[in-house]
Amino acid sequence: MSITLPISDTHADGLPAPRRHLAVAVLLLTLVLVVLDGAIANIALPSIAASLDSSPSDTVWVVSSYQLAVLVALLPCGVIGEMLGPRRVFLAGVALFTLASAGCAFSDSLPMLVAARFVQGLGGGMIMALGLMILRFSVPQRLFGTVIGVNAMTIAIASAAGPGIAGAILAIATWPWLFAVNIPLGLAVLACGGVLAGTMRAPRRLNVKALAANTLMFMLFFFGADRIVQAPVSGSLLIAGSVVCLFGLLWIERGSAAPLVPSDLLAVPAFRSSVVASICCFTGQMLGLVALPFYLQQGLGLTATEAGLYMMPWPAAVAVMAPISGRFAGRVKTAWLCAAGGFMLAIGLASVGLMQAGPRGAFFVISTVIVGLGFGLFQTPNNRLLLLSAPKERSGSAGAMQGTARLTGQTLGAIVMTIVFRVVPFASAPNVALVLAAAFAGLAALVSLGRVRHEIVD
Repeated sequence: MSITLPISDTHADGLPAPRRHLAVAVLLLTLVLVVLDGAIANIALPSIAASLDSSPSDTVWVVSSYQLAVLVALLPCGVIGEMLGPRRVFLAGVALFTLASAGCAFSDSLPMLVAARFVQGLGGGMIMALGLMILRFSVPQRLFGTVIGVNAMTIAIASAAGPGIAGAILAIATWPWLFAVNIPLGLAVLACGGVLAGTMRAPRRLNVKALAANTLMFMLFFFGADRIVQAPVSGSLLIAGSVVCLFGLLWIERGSAAPLVPSDLLAVPAFRSSVVASICCFTGQMLGLVALPFYLQQGLGLTATEAGLYMMPWPAAVAVMAPISGRFAGRVKTAWLCAAGGFMLAIGLASVGLMQAGPRGAFFVISTVIVGLGFGLFQTPNNRLLLLSAPKERSGSAGAMQGTARLTGQTLGAIVMTIVFRVVPFASAPNVALVLAAAFAGLAALVSLGRVRHEIVD
């Protein structure tokens, strides 16, 4: 028998104003919690390696185990949230994330830390999968585009602030404190969790075989991507195995009204277009973010500190543009906004990639500002369209698919970057990667243009 939340806790068009504002604040605080954790973990790797007497290559699993867990958790948690109620599963994710953060802080060996990070990633996947669903039920549809823009702005600010916060903490404390700071934030979210919107629960079951196929699919893809350059044959076989698992998963769930891989939603042209465009855009984003530090330090001869300062205009421009594009998303076809943003992103990345190395700081800053404005212009309308293309009761799977598209694109970008470093001379590899990043951004724009005839403005 399915159980529903009280009628007083379900709202057709958002929560009443005082509660709505607090609910959005709680969701944004949780988002900061997850984004900051991802942003600061990379900075801590050298300190962790020295403290736990581990090799740098082994220590990378502190980051990789988290990413793998998020990938594995996203799609199942979207369905589980629709089954049990998104608020319940979301807060369970916050509790798991907070508990795992304590486990990270008290880890005294690398295996223990990696295991705690994996559990932390499972909690992060629960949060990422259901945060947007709860947000959709919290605000009126007329404000949804604006709030999605604020959501993107928060991500950009937290991402930009992460390295600086990590550096400040490491200047006065040891690396465990990077994870310990999550504990009071997590407890604050749990204390205020009751203000979040509740929704009707869907009477369905999670297919255990589908869950196993999903887990194996992402594990094979992740390990294959990790090995593709060092061992091309085995890496390719692992990725091929993940594709086989995908077809197996689709076969297992054939005829399901709410499949783990949301084939019902992917049959909707607007939803499918948004997912493909998001994968392309995040592939280009990851290529650019990885290539730029090498370009700045190797090509322009800047120090690490100077390179960090030169990269700050990108997230700053995203933070400025994201809420603005959210306001326009309900008045202008998102196809035009996403196409314009994708092309701006492509122009900015190509400008840097084709620019000869030299003391041209102003031109570089202008180009990265264009990159950030383009990304902010693309991302908010694309996310809005993706979520609104799905029925409200399927918002959990839609949000999980949005997160999966982002992580898939970022993983593909990392793979392409690794291949470029392997086949292109090191001196020119960053430039080649930036041009490829521009090509993926341009592809995202073209995919967005493909839906312009079929889109209706609200």
